[in-house]
Amino acid sequence: MSNKKDNFWIPYADLMTVLMVVFLFISIAYMGLVQFQKKEQDKIFKDYRETKENLYKDLNEEFKNDFKKWDLELDKDLSIKFTNPQVLFKSGASEITPKFQQILTSFFPKYLTIVLQDKYKDKIAEIRIEGHTDNIAIHETNDPYIDNVKLSQDRSRNVLQFLRKLPYYRNLSSEKEEILQFWITANGLSYGRTLDSNKKLVYITKGKIDIEKSRRVEFKIVTTSEILVDEVLKQMKQ
Repeated sequence: MSNKKDNFWIPYADLMTVLMVVFLFISIAYMGLVQFQKKEQDKIFKDYRETKENLYKDLNEEFKNDFKKWDLELDKDLSIKFTNPQVLFKSGASEITPKFQQILTSFFPKYLTIVLQDKYKDKIAEIRIEGHTDNIAIHETNDPYIDNVKLSQDRSRNVLQFLRKLPYYRNLSSEKEEILQFWITANGLSYGRTLDSNKKLVYITKGKIDIEKSRRVEFKIVTTSEILVDEVLKQMKQ
């Protein structure tokens, strides 16, 4: 009777040992996977910071003598804002003023000098030309927001159309033109992102809309690492 019990417990003990070893290997593998994911996430965040810092530095250096002259502002989010509405378009109109045409003719080649560098070829996901309006109704309609969507879209589209007709653009290589067609989009944001007197988003500050500062055109760079960072943050919240 004793031998039968011993014969039972010995295999059972061996089985428990095997299971413990299996669980140990699983734990080690899991910890290795977690460490690998952590390294990958750290790499993504590092690339995100470095890309934005380098682009900001290059843009700031390129346009340091033009900010006041052209009423430009460069933000840390890599958006360049044309902030003088009187220079850009006539009130309620989408046609680019002669003055703004002159500015864009000089601005765009300098801008492309930065973004078309080889070091940014795989770092940029999109360049958005954004049109922003104030919250004043253009026509007597039931939805002034939609009216301003159309106006802001027309303005951003006209900016893009003008840039594509520039001799500088037409002389670009087919490869660079293909890259720009992939990157550049024209967006009309109506008065969804109006600014207050401190040039902060009213949606966030809940302050009073500054009509003059809200009417603007922006060139905004979205980096590839920025998209990856968003994905990582989503995964971390799950």
